Amino acid sequence: MSNYEAGNVYTGKVTGIKPFGAFVALDEETQGLVHISEIKHGYVKDIHDHVHIGNEVKVKVLSVDEENGKISLSIKATEEAPHQDTRKPRRRQGAVKAAEESGEGFNTLRDKLKEWIEKSKREDLIKK
Repeated sequence: MSNYEAGNVYTGKVTGIKPFGAFVALDEETQGLVHISEIKHGYVKDIHDHVHIGNEVKVKVLSVDEENGKISLSIKATEEAPHQDTRKPRRRQGAVKAAEESGEGFNTLRDKLKEWIEKSKREDLIKK
């Protein structure tokens, strides 16, 4: 186990699959666990859709716990992350201007206040 260091990349063979991850043999005596969250970028619903027993996989060592005899591995750390669209959604200026021009949409408090004052002066709207 001391042959493996965190940060290094190795090729291993999938020896077992559980709902929480895949066990990967790095050599005849050493195996580690690739947690389901480290299988690929994005959400993994069923690990069986991505790895199978006997597959050779490239893994990166995340951590080595010699005291407990555990090695944490990652497949996704060996792959390039998919491109994320970082642009912000555009505001719909045309729709806002059209609503303002037609008198629909949101009124400012100042406009509404004028309207309310005018209505309060009308005798036919005053409740008796």
